[in-house]
Amino acid sequence: MSEIATTLSAIDRQIGWHRLIAVVEEQARTLMRTAFSTAVREAGDLSAGVFDLEGRMLAQAVTGTPGHVNAMAASVRFFLKKFPIESMAEGDAYLTNDPWMGTGHLHDFTVLTPAFLDGRPVALFADTVHVVDIGGLGFGADGRQVYEEGINIPIMPLIRQGRMNDVLLEILRANVREPQQVVGDLHSLAAANGTGVQRLCAMLRELDPRTLDELAAHIIESSRAAMLEEIRTLPFGSYENAMRVDGYERPVDLVAKLTIGETGIDIDFSGTSPTSSYGINVPLTYTQAYASFGVRCLIGSSVPNNAGSLEPIRVSAPAGSILNAGRPAAVSVRHVIGQMLPDVVLGCLAKATGGQVPAEGSSSLWNPVLLGGPGLSGEGDGPASAPFAVNLFHAGGTGARPVKDGMSATAFPSGVRNTPIEINETLAPLVVWKKEFLSDSGGPGRHRGGLGQVMEIAHRHGAAFTISALFDRIDHPARGREGGLPGAPGNLLLKSGQRLKGKGRQVVPPGETLVMEMPGGGGYGDPSTRPADAVAEDLINGFVSPECAARDYAVASTPEGKVDPARTHALRAKSTDNRD
Repeated sequence: MSEIATTLSAIDRQIGWHRLIAVVEEQARTLMRTAFSTAVREAGDLSAGVFDLEGRMLAQAVTGTPGHVNAMAASVRFFLKKFPIESMAEGDAYLTNDPWMGTGHLHDFTVLTPAFLDGRPVALFADTVHVVDIGGLGFGADGRQVYEEGINIPIMPLIRQGRMNDVLLEILRANVREPQQVVGDLHSLAAANGTGVQRLCAMLRELDPRTLDELAAHIIESSRAAMLEEIRTLPFGSYENAMRVDGYERPVDLVAKLTIGETGIDIDFSGTSPTSSYGINVPLTYTQAYASFGVRCLIGSSVPNNAGSLEPIRVSAPAGSILNAGRPAAVSVRHVIGQMLPDVVLGCLAKATGGQVPAEGSSSLWNPVLLGGPGLSGEGDGPASAPFAVNLFHAGGTGARPVKDGMSATAFPSGVRNTPIEINETLAPLVVWKKEFLSDSGGPGRHRGGLGQVMEIAHRHGAAFTISALFDRIDHPARGREGGLPGAPGNLLLKSGQRLKGKGRQVVPPGETLVMEMPGGGGYGDPSTRPADAVAEDLINGFVSPECAARDYAVASTPEGKVDPARTHALRAKSTDNRD
């Protein structure tokens, strides 16, 4: 090792690492505290991290989504290719929302800021947020090309030596429906990176200006070694899995071959469906982000997520497939397909590890865009047709785990939070009349799948409004594992009974109520082996109905909703005889 690489003791390295984590956490907290949009402020749809001067991610904030974090890790190198570090100056910041150089769709802005110490560049900070609007058709799957989906900003300066690019901001304001929120979020991105720069420089002045050079090398090399050590404990070989999901105009097949070897893990998505004619296509960086996250859920979960630990996971998909869509494919809701990939990858790993992998979950978010105003829902001018646009973040259930039930109404793998209904009701003339767990939606098993939820939403003044639906798992619910049964499918309908499409822009007529029934996670293990007292608790909580308890768990209940021991014993004996 070089002289610089031997100046820090093991204790100093550990202190430096924890200080670095504190720096990026404060970076992320600044972003959340100052963000204008609810997707960032309330749901945490963001990422933040610090990189070395080669563009290698050293540390990420805990707050954030894998799709943002891991795709941003690749994005920084695109910035450096266009603006080498030698061309940057103190006080600069650069941005893009290019789907193929950022995090997969136009609604995500990534900002990169160089950190200078005593006139010398020492690191890079990057962060990403999902903005409420980017013009065009809006957030939805209806676009046929990326040009229809909004304004595309190539990698360019946002700030030059402390001066904002006012021309860029003026163009953005003229092209989006919520200019104050969108431009405000760009200021928040720059401010958060600025916080990271300040805290890092204070750290380096306190420790040693040379600290980051060794610390970066140590973080990356030790993380790579730790990840490879974990991988080499697995049985080498190739393991395959496939999943069919709803898609838009036709079902989509996601086909993976995962190969474990001495140098790492290779994931090949050959055999996956071709690109769609609609906006559900996935750029390769987003595919790589969520596929690698699927591996990290099971392997090396205690190893920090950075360039070193990500390097041994190599992900490929054929050009022209829905997981490697090229320009000008429509990609607005790439998360609907991309967020299925961890479950696809875990299905491969289940065959390699056995007994360690959860069942499939609802996977992709149920985050509708609700719109109102003249021209959007057939309403004329007037108080009831006042324009609004809100993006609600909600989720179904996760798959049951090998030793625990699945989590209900929990966003996995995205990790974002549900947005509080009270917040959205203050931003738009909407009322959420119901938001509760959906009984019987968790897949039956020894361990039950997580429950979905049901929401009922109406216009406060009885006016029509529009939904841009971005949903999956309606025709192809989450599958169980090891004998567990599927979770309940999702459903989108009007309270009058009319079913709506799972994807695409549709009008909710005047006086109608929108109903969203979100899918549940699959069960794990034979349902008849679930302890009767666990079923009894589910009955008390309303998670399982008496009919489901008898049919799926062989547990009989009394009219009061309690377990009937004698009848349950008979049902389970009969169930055992049938299996034999």
